[in-house]
Amino acid sequence: MAFEDFKTKESLVLVYTGEGKGKTSAALGLMVRALGNRWRVAFIQFIKYWGVGEHVFIRDIQSIYQNDLYFYKGGKGFYQAKELSPKNITDQDHLEAAHQTYLKAFEKVSQGKFDLVICDEINNAVHDGLISKKELIELIDAKAPNTSLCLTGRNFPIDLLSKADIVTDMTKLKHHFDDKYLANKGIDF
Repeated sequence: MAFEDFKTKESLVLVYTGEGKGKTSAALGLMVRALGNRWRVAFIQFIKYWGVGEHVFIRDIQSIYQNDLYFYKGGKGFYQAKELSPKNITDQDHLEAAHQTYLKAFEKVSQGKFDLVICDEINNAVHDGLISKKELIELIDAKAPNTSLCLTGRNFPIDLLSKADIVTDMTKLKHHFDDKYLANKGIDF
């Protein structure tokens, strides 16, 4: 097939999933590329409530990109690994936070004002039952024609692969956590 035979799509659905490290990092790289092309980007983060490097970075560059970069942090911590979440967070708190974050994501992806909407850790929220697979389908289907959507997190539903244009499975070959080492600041968060 000749290069002239290829077409382009106005927007895409991308998925970064798998047990390996790098899903959020890949999404941040996508955000950087999009902003570098003068796109408007919304970065919506499920799960993570604690201070991580990307929060500081996004806060610092928001003054440069102003209305071209929207950030929303809506998580309450790990739901399945409750020992890693604040002790005072209830199941209802997790559900409400996920629902509010989902509503923000739905608004940003459907309104057509952003060229790229990244829903970081949304796959975890679906897997953990904080939002339903039906809601994930509705989010994908609500995507404005000019808006690309990136979904990150472990356990993307395999039966939804047909809804995505690009799916990358981050495969873990080795991780120091398996040897009982904690995450490293600047590398893992």
